[in-house]
Amino acid sequence: MRREIDFMGKSKFFITVSLILIVVSLVSIFTKGFNFGVEFTGGSEIIVRFENVEITESDIRNAISRISDEFATARIVQVRSAGDPASVLKYSIVVPKTYEPDEKERIQKELESLLPGKVVSFNEISGTAAEEIRRGTWTAILVALVVLLIYITIRFRFVFGVAAIVALVHDVLITMGFFSLFGYEINVAAVAAFLTLLGYSLNDTIVLSDRIRENMRRYRGRNMANIVNMSINQVLARTINTSLTTFFVVFVLLLFAGNAVKPFAFGMTIGTVIGTYSSLYVVSPIVVKWSK
Repeated sequence: MRREIDFMGKSKFFITVSLILIVVSLVSIFTKGFNFGVEFTGGSEIIVRFENVEITESDIRNAISRISDEFATARIVQVRSAGDPASVLKYSIVVPKTYEPDEKERIQKELESLLPGKVVSFNEISGTAAEEIRRGTWTAILVALVVLLIYITIRFRFVFGVAAIVALVHDVLITMGFFSLFGYEINVAAVAAFLTLLGYSLNDTIVLSDRIRENMRRYRGRNMANIVNMSINQVLARTINTSLTTFFVVFVLLLFAGNAVKPFAFGMTIGTVIGTYSSLYVVSPIVVKWSK
């Protein structure tokens, strides 16, 4: 007979680890803050294309700093589009300001005179639009959490719904903390990662909850901690195998994908690990404590 791992006996250790990660995340969020993309702050993004030219971020910054103070402190990131040949380099220049049409034309001419490249796009997001995007993002996340709570309550029990929501908040909060710690940009791709993470983490939670419910029927009267511990052991191999396959894919994306995809890949790389952890070690102690 296979020996079971005593997860419930180590629940205090797992909860302590989660609390430490949450505290570190909150400290970073409130002290360091986030590196928000232009979608959330408002401003202008200019894409400059270079062909058969070796140029670095510092070269671009030294050149464009002559235009204005905004350009001296601009965020400059190399971007790559699908199908771009190796001889082509593209850089995104983001400034926290929008411009009138005549100013845009002047800036484009100045950039092309200062740099050995061509401006291929000049996109703007106003402060009002950025505020709407921020509001819509948080609304989407909150609505998703409420709908998930209702679904799990109907499908299982209220305690499983509460445990699942706590785990999801735990996952998103810690993942956002990593975004703050490492300075990754929070943009639309990052928000997509957060929402994907909600569904991914919930999938593991539902599998475990379903197994707990089956074992509660099969072993009526047995200690709840033993039932939950048995259920975790039964789904552990399936959970680890599923998580590893997802982790490898998003980690490869993080290493080799372009900067436009990196926020999504980073969010999913951290979220896959944290989501798997919370499904097993955050949901189960809550279910046991609530049942007692």
